[in-house]
Amino acid sequence: MTEPDTTFDSTAELLGRITAQLGDQLSQLPPTRTGRRMNRPMSRPGSAPTLIAVGHGSRDPRARATLTLLLDRVRELRPGLDIRLAHIELNAPLLTDTLARHPGGDAVLVPLLFGRGYHVKHDLPAAAAAAPGLRTRIAAPLGTHPLLVEALVDRLAEAGWTSADSASRSTGVVLAAAGSRDPESVADIRRTAALLGERLGGVPVVPAYASAAAPTVPEALRTLAARGRHRIAVASCFTAPGLFATRATAHAPWIASAPLGAHPALARLLLHRYDQAVTLVGSHQELMSA
Repeated sequence: MTEPDTTFDSTAELLGRITAQLGDQLSQLPPTRTGRRMNRPMSRPGSAPTLIAVGHGSRDPRARATLTLLLDRVRELRPGLDIRLAHIELNAPLLTDTLARHPGGDAVLVPLLFGRGYHVKHDLPAAAAAAPGLRTRIAAPLGTHPLLVEALVDRLAEAGWTSADSASRSTGVVLAAAGSRDPESVADIRRTAALLGERLGGVPVVPAYASAAAPTVPEALRTLAARGRHRIAVASCFTAPGLFATRATAHAPWIASAPLGAHPALARLLLHRYDQAVTLVGSHQELMSA
């Protein structure tokens, strides 16, 4: 029979020493930018913040239906999570109305956008600030991420892109996005274009924009043609059908992919951004692009 361990006089003493040691270790953690060592949890134990997916909005009736299908896929991946759709403009429910009707507690706004532009940096924070009874965080936009590239490649394949096209010296791709005057948003789309080119085996991919930024899709097509690339596909970097998506693909000289819609990889990316925001430590939400 083993001799009893008398190092600690009681269980309470043992727990007290463990607690003290943990306190010493936690005190050595680097502080956040605000000097705090840990952000308070967003929700009560056992409850998850509401996921509010925020689309831009479109007069195209297919847009809301497409985003609804996307969120249905997200619900399949995360049963029981409260998931809601909102729009910045043009479609109901508007984000301001969705936040006003929320019963309170915690929510994460996940922008269904691909760059760190005006809507992400200004419109979403303003809407969140106007709902003081709700604790909110703003997740990073969907791009840039390998899951986004996976969805883009699959949509190109559905449009007719093959492995032979990836090996050809005559092919190229224009990555068509909405566009923004914000240089960080433009940089995000450029990074996505670079990742897409790598995924396609080195095919040149030129980003282009439907508004607010250069080059336009026709200008990008001319750039690729000047490099000897005459079999050019247009990859749609849009979540849903709408004016910009239609305008961008109308210039395609060969094939054009459909908007990403309810692609499984996009649903996983949406949840990934939500999870990042929920677990992020610090008193201020930082916009991440990785």
